[in-house]
Amino acid sequence: MAGVRIEHLVTSGTFSLDGGTWDVDNNVWIIGDDDEVIVVDAAHDAEAIARALGGRTLRAIVCTHAHDDHIDAAPELAARTGAPILLHPDDLPLWKQTHPDRAPDGELADGQVLVVAGVELAVLHTPGHAPGAVGLYAPALAALFSGDTLFAGGPGATGRSYSDFPTLVDSLRDRLLTLPGDTVVHTGHGERTTIAAEAPHLEEWIDRGF
Repeated sequence: MAGVRIEHLVTSGTFSLDGGTWDVDNNVWIIGDDDEVIVVDAAHDAEAIARALGGRTLRAIVCTHAHDDHIDAAPELAARTGAPILLHPDDLPLWKQTHPDRAPDGELADGQVLVVAGVELAVLHTPGHAPGAVGLYAPALAALFSGDTLFAGGPGATGRSYSDFPTLVDSLRDRLLTLPGDTVVHTGHGERTTIAAEAPHLEEWIDRGF
């Protein structure tokens, strides 16, 4: 695990769904060491992500979910690096809206463990914001990569197609609030937070139905 680190890149583009389009800034997370890494959410700018890799071997492109702003650069990054794109199969309908002619290379499943640079990342299926939404939990790094399921200050949105509020509540209560409080949450947009920082108001929102 020597030299393993979490690197952060912000890319900008748009998010489109249900007939609307919004400007967004996305967090791209790179986890690994000087030799090999994985990328969490290849958003908007494959060239910028490839530059950040600096010639290191990219083991996988992990999609926390298939909203277009999180996957739009994934095929180009895969073509540049030869890395497989991994997605939970419940998000294939969303994926096909953006990339109808290019399928992911592999599936993510709850309980699956990915390994990069000797660090294990457990796949947590956290549906609600999207049906195939996942988080990656790395106990050795005290880190959760939450996608859009949990942000600093609240949960992900459930007001658009393929989202479901009660399902998100279950994911927050059963999958994320059970993690150690000192777990740093690396989100899909915005600032990092911790489970401990989010737990009090998440529990309050869950109790009152948000």
